[in-house]
Order: sequence, then C-alpha cells, then structure tokens
Amino acid sequence: MRKMLAVVVSHVFSGVAQKPGLRGLLASLNFSNDVTCDIKKCDLYRLEEGPPTSTVLTRAEALKYYRTMQVIRRMEMKSDQLYKQKFIRGFCHLCDGQEACCVGLEAGINPTDHIITSYRAHGFCYTRGLSVKSILTELTGRQEGCAKGKGGSMHMYGKHFYGGNGIVGAQVPLGAGIAFASKYLGSGEVCLALYGDGAANQGQLAEAYNISALWKLPCVFICENNRYGMGTSIERSSASTEYYKRGFFIPGLRVNGMDILSVREATKFAADHCRSGKGPILMELQTYRYHGHSMSDPGISYRTREEVRDMRSKSDPIMLLRERMINNNLSNVEELKEIDADVKKEVEEAAQFATTAPEPPLEELAHHIYYQNPPFEVRGTNKWIKYMSFS
Repeated sequence: MRKMLAVVVSHVFSGVAQKPGLRGLLASLNFSNDVTCDIKKCDLYRLEEGPPTSTVLTRAEALKYYRTMQVIRRMEMKSDQLYKQKFIRGFCHLCDGQEACCVGLEAGINPTDHIITSYRAHGFCYTRGLSVKSILTELTGRQEGCAKGKGGSMHMYGKHFYGGNGIVGAQVPLGAGIAFASKYLGSGEVCLALYGDGAANQGQLAEAYNISALWKLPCVFICENNRYGMGTSIERSSASTEYYKRGFFIPGLRVNGMDILSVREATKFAADHCRSGKGPILMELQTYRYHGHSMSDPGISYRTREEVRDMRSKSDPIMLLRERMINNNLSNVEELKEIDADVKKEVEEAAQFATTAPEPPLEELAHHIYYQNPPFEVRGTNKWIKYMSFS
C-alpha cells in the first residue's frame, strides 16, 4: 500500500512540474535560505574602521533586490522609448546601469529616513514607494502622475523623498537642511543627499559640508560617480577624482556602486555613523550609466561603444546579483525568467496607462503653490485670465 501511494505521489508531482508557474515553487523547496557573501573592501578616509567585507544575503532579500532592479531597468528602457515617440517631452535623465545604487541605498536605511537627489531620480522614486504607473504617468505629464503631471522627470516627490531637483548641486544644502530638521526634532532619522561627480565641483557643496560638520548633522553626502558629468570625463573636470575625500574634515568611504551588497553595507555603516551623533559622512559610489547624460546626449561622442559594452558585460549590477543568486542556490534561471516576465507585464501596462490617461485641467495650473495656505488669486498669461491657488 505504501509503495503504491509513493508511485501516485510521484506521478502527481511529475505532472505538476510540467506547469511553469509551479515548477519554480517545487524547485524553491531545495533553495538555500541564505548565504554569506564576500564584498569588496571600501577605501576609507579619516576612518579607522569601515563597513564589513562579508554579509549575509537571504533568499527573500535577493529576490526582492533582483525584481526591484529589473523594474527600474525596464522602466528606464520604456522611458527611452516613450521619449523617442514624443509621449515624454522636455528633460529626461535615465539611470540604467546605476540600479545597485538606489536599491542598495534603500536597503541600508529605514523607510522613515529621508532622501533627496538630482534630476536622475526615477529609480529613487520607485525605491521610495512610488508605483511604476505613477512615475511613467508623471513623465508623460498626466493628471494621475505622482506630481499631478506638473513636475515631469526632474521634479517627482514621495513620502520622505524630496525630488528630483533640476539645479545642479542645489539639493545638497537642502539635504543638510532636512538633516538639521531631523536633529532639531530629535527624530533619530538621517538624510541621504545625493549628487553626481559633475555637481561635486559646485561651491554650495563645500558650504553644506562646513555647516553640517559644525552642527554635527545626520547627513550622508553621496556622490554617484558615473565617470562623466554631462559630456566631460572626471579627469577633465576635476583636479582630484577622489570624491570621498572632498569633505576634507568629514570622514569618507569609496564604495563599489555596481554591487548592491557593497552599497547596502556601506549605507548601513554611514547611517549608523550619523545616528550615533558623530555628524556627517561622505560616500562615493563608483557606478556607470549606460545612456547618455540626458536624452539629447547620444553618450558615445566622449566615450566608445566598446567601453559601454565592456561595463555591461563585466560589471552590470543586475547580472552580478543574478550570478550570485544562481551560484549560491538562492534561485534558478527558470524562477528569474518568471520574475522578468512579470516585470515586463507590469511596465507595459503602466506605459499603456501613461499614454492614455487625461492631462491635468487648465484650471488646476496654479494649484499646490503653497502647502495649507488660504486660496489666493494667481494671474494667468494675461490680465484677463485668473487662477486660484489651492493646497
């Protein structure tokens, strides 16, 4: 009887295994729950100790990171397509290649901590909790966008996320202000203030460093060094390309920005540094963007196609995580393909909505100028047109 039951069970499982949706479920019974991974040691400045050189990656974390990075990658590819089809107009800066930065930073802080960044913001919008639909709909200037269709690519906002800022480097002193508010209120929260290697040469950054060090503000200054500021390589624009040392009197660390685990552990270390009352810290993430600086930049006039291809084939953040997951039995090819298909469907549906949703009505043009203010009259494009401001 027992032998007969075993044969029946075997046949049932054999039939189930033929179904793609359940094949991964069955295989998951044999996956590892976690694995200890070695990560590259960070370069340190004015620090005796740095982040750990090994960390534990759980299967649940790996699947979450992989899916999030794939969503951001496919969302940026779709944004590129929508821009070329003229559904997206104006400025648009894509972050494909830099997914390990935004996902790793989010994994290293608390949801109640704060992030402010530059105009290359789509990935951070998503990791901060905004949906693909609300991001793409904002890009196409529709009413259901995360900023009501008024902000576009450079001005998106979410909970504990302050943009998306169009003025080069201006978000850094704003980030210091957010950190000051956290310290003043005693919330125990930190602020991540991000900028690029081009913005690292802005004078306002030095001012933000100075006041943050004086007042010991819980601010993590983060330079996303993708090697090119607009069309200029870092060697041609910066007398010193060791951006993690640019704080002078502020400690710093240089991190492999293509490895999500390196970014995650460095972020945890930096956030703990700030929370302990030691003041600000500076992080340099060595990363790379596959697209040009913006949609008007083909990205190959100042670098070779071979360079971009080489980075894609050897240092792609999604590829590195994928290989780590498969090699350590945290997942398999079939399961990851199912995730890829699910992500593709989600982005395609969001894009369809983003190109068909209604635009904001003209009468709401002046809404949301101030927060919680009595409504007031706003003059339009000529003296006969009047709008009202509502919060």
